[in-house]
Amino acid sequence: MSELELALEVPRWTWRCYTEHLGLVLGLSSIASIQRLIVVNWTAQIPHGVALASEVVVLTARIALVVSLWRIAMRGQALRLSAGRAFARNHWRSLLWQGAFLGAAYLVFEVLAEDALPKLLPASARQTYLAILLFLKNPTVIALTFLWWIGVVRQAFRTKPAQMACTVSTP
Repeated sequence: MSELELALEVPRWTWRCYTEHLGLVLGLSSIASIQRLIVVNWTAQIPHGVALASEVVVLTARIALVVSLWRIAMRGQALRLSAGRAFARNHWRSLLWQGAFLGAAYLVFEVLAEDALPKLLPASARQTYLAILLFLKNPTVIALTFLWWIGVVRQAFRTKPAQMACTVSTP
């Protein structure tokens, strides 16, 4: 198996896990989506304390999402630091591919979509554009990125090479 093929296992696993647990992802991500839509679109009308409290709620929802996805992904897996060291030593090219993939996603969804594109819009449309973009990014880009990082850790630190299945079936 080439290092590129090894690296591509993680985004494939990420997509499978994302689609298998879409309800969980959408449910927890919708908290951040709705909060971003309201707070970004109506910043001036929302009291500072309410905006701050809503950020705490979003942080809590994101932590719950990561913890839930981690538990699902790591069910039946044994992770070892020594396995991670060995993976990094033997498959550093695969890890470079992972960095390139994630870097490309960052360029498209952060630099281009969130920073560059709004500058092309009229000033009156920028705040609404950002609110809608963040509404859409939470259940997609952000959730997929969380899963992708979990997948990288899962692949690198597992003790035995196995198929990157998202769920483990029990007999």
